[in-house]
Amino acid sequence: MSLLRTLRLAHERGSTEILVGPGAVAAAARRWAPWLAGRTVFTVSSAPVRALHGDVLEALLAPAARRVDLEVPDGEAAKSMAVATGLWERMLAAGGKRDSRLVTFGGGSVGDLGGFVAGCFLRGIEVLQVPTTLLAQVDAAVGGKTGVDLPGGKNTVGVFHHPVAVASDTALLATLPAGELRSGMVEVIKMAALLDPALLAAVERDLPALLAGDAAALAPVVAAAAAAKVAVVERDAREAGERRVLNFGHTLGHALEAALGYRGLRHGEAVAYGMLFALRLAERRGLDAAEPALFARLRRLLTRLELPPLPTGDLDPADLVERLGRDKKAREGGLAWVLPAAAGGEAGEGRIVTGVRVDELLAELPPFLAAPFARVRYTSPSP
Repeated sequence: MSLLRTLRLAHERGSTEILVGPGAVAAAARRWAPWLAGRTVFTVSSAPVRALHGDVLEALLAPAARRVDLEVPDGEAAKSMAVATGLWERMLAAGGKRDSRLVTFGGGSVGDLGGFVAGCFLRGIEVLQVPTTLLAQVDAAVGGKTGVDLPGGKNTVGVFHHPVAVASDTALLATLPAGELRSGMVEVIKMAALLDPALLAAVERDLPALLAGDAAALAPVVAAAAAAKVAVVERDAREAGERRVLNFGHTLGHALEAALGYRGLRHGEAVAYGMLFALRLAERRGLDAAEPALFARLRRLLTRLELPPLPTGDLDPADLVERLGRDKKAREGGLAWVLPAAAGGEAGEGRIVTGVRVDELLAELPPFLAAPFARVRYTSPSP
């Protein structure tokens, strides 16, 4: 039985086809050959990804009239205005037109950068994404959000620009380092905890195989996580309301990444610590009262990931609070936190909570940084 699954994300520009499972790139080559035929196709990727999987692109790009490979740095270093500007200049010099195509091939950083570059070049050219990491397949490549970083914050410049298609081939995940698989699994857990109890149970059951990069085990998990995100994005394409629950763990996670100079913690690992801090804030408000077992399950599952320790010597609570204020999700009225709340039974939900005071954050951060997995028993909920 084929493990390949097709999802569709409807949006204001039409729809995005999302192919998930072993063989997704080969299926995309058959499906999207007319889209590539006769066009100049720009590919955005990094040297390590091309070295590992460059042959995967050959069949996909065969119909193109001309192929221009654009190499970018690996990881978060790719997401800068300098790199984006360099790509635009090279694309213009190569004769790029409004009907040229762009294909991203790599992890979430390459997808974010490539999508942003495509969305802005000549006011927008079409892009197809081939995510090669678990994090990108379950989250970054789905939903149309693109962007680059500024020194003051992550993803602070960007546009909404949906790809025409996403080919999430889980066979590509077998070569990922353990840390990258762990990082992506955090995003799966995030969505499962708030949107899909069955997916959360599957992750708990199959975690060893998932972290080993087993394509067959990963295929239904990637598809379920992507489907959960698709459903939310279709209801809130511009992140004006419900979609903000997908930022569970990202508020502090992004501040941690920026404070560490995007070194020492992968994105998903920083988000995991952000989730643990959100659990702490939620318990402070009594949001675990309906079903405290859910909060315990999340802590146990995140513990099983064996996260690298927080480099506490490089983190200052006051600096983190300042960075939180510059988060791209902040509004004029302040920063909203996504806090988990137990909805009863095995279900969880995300609550958008405002009014978290600076003095509260400064009080909670030092003990959290010292013991992030510890549960604090509050005598009475905070308002």
